[in-house]
Amino acid sequence: MRHPRILVLAGSTRGGSINARLAAAAVKELALADAEITRISLADYPLPIYNGDLEDENGVPEPAKRLARHFLTHHGILMVTPEYNASIPALLKNTLDWMSRRGAVGEPYESPFRNRVFAVAAASNGQYGGIRALMALRPILELGLGAAVIPEQLALARAQDAFGENGSLCDDRAADLLRQVTARLIREAVRYTL
Repeated sequence: MRHPRILVLAGSTRGGSINARLAAAAVKELALADAEITRISLADYPLPIYNGDLEDENGVPEPAKRLARHFLTHHGILMVTPEYNASIPALLKNTLDWMSRRGAVGEPYESPFRNRVFAVAAASNGQYGGIRALMALRPILELGLGAAVIPEQLALARAQDAFGENGSLCDDRAADLLRQVTARLIREAVRYTL
């Protein structure tokens, strides 16, 4: 079996983000399964709020192009998102909007969302674990962008108490769910390495 290349990103750039911590825990699981992992921060890809006039005047910003190239060079992508007002944060939505523009990749055009597999996870200090953000993110990826998203997902509730000192998940059920998500992501991503 070839080792798939997996990109991991959190939809939050806040210091001490629980979603960044969950992304880090996922990276450990992916590494145990011998995936080739790239973890990025959206802080390294600053983008203006999407505006069609801005795109017409200046084209797609270089950070969106760099991020689209990252997506294109990976077989699987894991997005870990916070929940803001029962949806995903503006940072993540804006990033996806810029990346969806044809100018984000060169010619011939290749969508950064198709022909690779996605997994989604969320962490929240509340009791629902960001499930509403995942319910909002799935249709954006699947219906809006044509991405294939695996059915397994993790909504980590009460995340402020979910991590041990080594960054792993304390709760056995949550840790098992994370293993299921990462294992399925790898299995599906392997198909794109062939």
